[in-house]
Amino acid sequence: MSGVIVTGPPKADARDIEALAGYGVATVSEAMGRTGLLGPGLRPVQQGVRIAGSAVTVLSWPGDNLMIHAAVEQCGEGDVLVVTTTSPSTDGMFGELFATALSRRGVRGVVINAGIRDTQELRDMGFAAWAKAVSAQGTVKATGGSVNVPVAIGDQMIRPGDVVIADDDGVVVVPRERARETASASEAREAKEAKARAAFLEGRLGLDRYGLREKLEALGVRYTSYEDHAGEAGA
Repeated sequence: MSGVIVTGPPKADARDIEALAGYGVATVSEAMGRTGLLGPGLRPVQQGVRIAGSAVTVLSWPGDNLMIHAAVEQCGEGDVLVVTTTSPSTDGMFGELFATALSRRGVRGVVINAGIRDTQELRDMGFAAWAKAVSAQGTVKATGGSVNVPVAIGDQMIRPGDVVIADDDGVVVVPRERARETASASEAREAKEAKARAAFLEGRLGLDRYGLREKLEALGVRYTSYEDHAGEAGA
């Protein structure tokens, strides 16, 4: 497997990335029309952490982390390393030493569609990570791959420079061209949810706030007492 290392890809504006960092993965995905999620298979190794940054992408051979070493050189302040493999892998391709090198370069975290190890050490050093698996299985450094090329995870395409947001709910990608509009849409959604939250705190029901009683009626869903229902069931 040959490959390529692409240098200097375009990125979203840093101000738009910081704006997106203020919103959760669910909010951002909803703001984009329920798109961008990388799937439920990527889980955080820590809790209570949210990151947003510019993607540096890696395509590696399974069980081989050579191209992660190559990618470290391409990473800088505010980036998020995004790694996937040419076929499914759960080997522990990323650990504490990589995190140490990336932290030195200002990288905000890693999203890896494969295995990760040294999870306690990563938590202790505060390096954020999302992975498909946790595995102590080691890897080799033997096969070429690519850095900063489009990669696919969970039916989503991630290009170098796209914005990656990750938190306890998972990971979402925002195309770099849509960063500003998505930040604005996320802000509007947050404002809408704040109004709903206030209404619920006052005791209002979603059935009434969202006009769902009429929908239930239209769907043929009816209300009945327990006694009547028990009688109908017995009949």
